Amino acid sequence: MGSIVAQLPALIGVLVGTVGTIVATTLADRARWRRRQTVRWDERRLDAYAEFARVLKEVHTIASRLIGGYLDPDQELAALTEASFRHTIAWENVLLLGDAPTVAAARHWRDTVWEVERLARQRATGSGPRATDDLPGLLHRANEARDQFYAAARAGLEVGGGSVAQATLLMPRLDRTRTAPPAPR
Repeated sequence: MGSIVAQLPALIGVLVGTVGTIVATTLADRARWRRRQTVRWDERRLDAYAEFARVLKEVHTIASRLIGGYLDPDQELAALTEASFRHTIAWENVLLLGDAPTVAAARHWRDTVWEVERLARQRATGSGPRATDDLPGLLHRANEARDQFYAAARAGLEVGGGSVAQATLLMPRLDRTRTAPPAPR
């Protein structure tokens, strides 16, 4: 019995070491799995945000061209309808994968672009005003909403690098639209 008691500290040491190794390995595996899941979802979230931004900017661009009246309204309306459809699909991915601040910012940007789109459709069909004094203001609000979306998305994805805001930089262009002659019909 004396030899077992003498070996007991060594056996306890081996047992504690084995349990410690199992616990450490399990914790490391869990942490590695969580990191992989985070990276996986961040990649999907990034893809969803990028696609949403791309198609919403496409809607905005087509609507702006329609408002300008420089292109064929029927062709532009068809392109706007197609882009709006793609936007709806991209919006669902943002709702599914986005964090709350980014979804709220995306919703605000989407709603502002809808105002631009509504004005464009009214003008293209002849049911809206031919001139809008606040058009530069509306376009600026859309640009600010885009900036807010990008800021929220970058924060949610923990992307550093500072601000990428464009709205203030685009103001001089919008101010020129106030003095531009009306588009011929």
